[in-house]
Amino acid sequence: MAFDGTWKVDRNENYDKFMEQMGINVMKRKLAEHDNLKITIQQTGDNFLVKESSTFRTKDIAFTLGVPFDYTLADGTEVSGSWVIEGNMLKGKFTRKDTKKDLITTRTISGNELIQTFNYDGVDAKRIFKRA
Repeated sequence: MAFDGTWKVDRNENYDKFMEQMGINVMKRKLAEHDNLKITIQQTGDNFLVKESSTFRTKDIAFTLGVPFDYTLADGTEVSGSWVIEGNMLKGKFTRKDTKKDLITTRTISGNELIQTFNYDGVDAKRIFKRA
């Protein structure tokens, strides 16, 4: 699958505004903008193993397409949801456990980049990763 590989964050678009909308305080937002996030994705059929490594934490996430699971964001926000594949896009819909608001995220491959989009409560953002 095209998502397989290791991806290192290269740049962000509107990420600070997105995090602010999520309710993340300014100190954590400034740190997150420079987290040096690296994502390693392995897919076997409908099963994914994603390893997130950053300056602040390392976390392994295992999920099956279409099967809901719980996840804790780097700032401690707890969400529940699932990923599906729509065309050439990996799409996640997660609901915050505290506010019940939805976080929609997508991952697509364009050339040598993995583009992750986010939408939360009307605010859009992108993180663009380069193949490591």
